[in-house]
Amino acid sequence: QLAESGGGSVQAGGSLKLSCAASRYMYSMVCMGWFRQAPGKEREGVASINQAGTAMYTESVEGRFTISRDNANLYLQMDNLKPEDTAMYYCAAGGRQHCTGTYCYCPASDPFNYWGQGTQVTVSS
Repeated sequence: QLAESGGGSVQAGGSLKLSCAASRYMYSMVCMGWFRQAPGKEREGVASINQAGTAMYTESVEGRFTISRDNANLYLQMDNLKPEDTAMYYCAAGGRQHCTGTYCYCPASDPFNYWGQGTQVTVSS
């Protein structure tokens, strides 16, 4: 199971930290990530991370969001939030790792197999 928490309402420029409690089986997955879906828009990958800690971010959150994983939890630290970050945020696991030589990563564009129920993030201007 994957269970998100930490969503809420914040003013632009503020911060939130999302947490995702994962079962042992889910946390054993190589790839985990955060996705979001705003009303009327398609779901998009926000950030992903493998077991080695190699993280990837969508361009719009680069430098503002930080993904991490530790002790069966996945986190998303969100700083300098903008109104366009408003969405339902989902924790996911089970994506496919890609490797180029010794560099391995988990693209959020690949399908993830397991999903949490989501936590709402609302950023007001």
